[in-house]
Amino acid sequence: MSTAHSSAASKLRVSAIALTAALIALVMLSQLSSRVSVERLLLSLLLTLPLWAPLRGLIRRDRRTYAWATLCVIPYFVLGVTEAIANPATRIWSATCLALSLMLFVGLIGYLRVTRPPGTTDR
Repeated sequence: MSTAHSSAASKLRVSAIALTAALIALVMLSQLSSRVSVERLLLSLLLTLPLWAPLRGLIRRDRRTYAWATLCVIPYFVLGVTEAIANPATRIWSATCLALSLMLFVGLIGYLRVTRPPGTTDR
């Protein structure tokens, strides 16, 4: 891999990890904003479980994890769209959730494209 590719891969990797952490924080804070209790904390952990699952593989640069992590982002994209339409009071939160999930998805796909092994093509 060339220096330009490794630099781009490194930037995309860091952004994917940061965006995952930001999306986890956003969802957890939204669940804990009304009141903090053990039940709400457990619910927020349960709601963010699909984002916690790939975090170790993202840190380790596992291409396979980057591939299946794209599937973990879809529920948060759907949640953002649904809340933006159905609940006008949470439009800022839902727009943030939507933007973070979309940027994370693009970052994951970008990392996969930059780190694609030589000699492989899109099909």
